[in-house]
Amino acid sequence: MTASTGLSIVLLTEEALTAADVVRLVSLHGTDPAQYRVLVPEDTDRNLLADVLDHLSLLELREAVAAVASRRHEDDDRVHADRALAGTLAELQSAGSPATGHLVQGDPVAALQKELADTPADEVIVVTRPHAVEDTFHTDWASRARERLGVPVLHVYAGSSWLG
Repeated sequence: MTASTGLSIVLLTEEALTAADVVRLVSLHGTDPAQYRVLVPEDTDRNLLADVLDHLSLLELREAVAAVASRRHEDDDRVHADRALAGTLAELQSAGSPATGHLVQGDPVAALQKELADTPADEVIVVTRPHAVEDTFHTDWASRARERLGVPVLHVYAGSSWLG
């Protein structure tokens, strides 16, 4: 970390962060200024069964049924990703945190590796919804990133103060 630029943080998220999410993330570093580089996967290639199990594990019965009934198409994935990126950048910037970002294709952890190879960072923050199957078996993005990256990786759940 340099005094002029502060911490460099790469943030991988699958959905738009809310103002409350940003407040929690920014507060993690106290008064240390941080610059964020936001990555949002264009297509998370989620498994229908895993999505249903995730919702059921959180007792979200309506959401489980909705996951089956309303599978998104590729065009919907791109629109969702664009909105997630724009919303997250807007929230970070409105909180006074400099932020840039872009959409990534393919494996999100490979995209993190490439991002860090191109421009090193002090840490990575992965923000997801709870994913019961992946989190339990440590195949989630954060667990995989911890194994591959040479920087600290923090996993937080969107919309809550839970850590993964």
